[in-house]
Amino acid sequence: MEQVFEFLGNHPFLVGAFAVLLALFVHNELRRGGRTVTAQQLVELVNREGALVLDVRDKQEFSAGHIVDAVNIPHAAVAGRLGELKKYRAKPLVVACKMGQHAGSVGTTLRKAGFENVSRLRGGVTEWRNQNLPVVKG
Repeated sequence: MEQVFEFLGNHPFLVGAFAVLLALFVHNELRRGGRTVTAQQLVELVNREGALVLDVRDKQEFSAGHIVDAVNIPHAAVAGRLGELKKYRAKPLVVACKMGQHAGSVGTTLRKAGFENVSRLRGGVTEWRNQNLPVVKG
């Protein structure tokens, strides 16, 4: 541990550059797929603005339980099925996955395809269920 502090003291520019690059990387990763919304914010978006929930989990997970009126397109297929979403271009779009790990990349794909109002559900469907919010099976 003493060597770490010695390294930090002997190389301030290197450590500073690393810290700046790390901060920029984290900032970019958080921004790339759109802003995140909580489960409560999602409820408000659906009720007030008619937001569409895009569930990017596989069909089996989707059938086991999903958010009411969610559209299911597995994350690996989104790029090839963008045509199905064009009619929702004017609505807010919230991407939901199991725990939030795939929503960012899908959000990036959607933004590149011209969807401007894209958000990600923080914590995914797992967080939705943890808050005892309703899910539909089938």
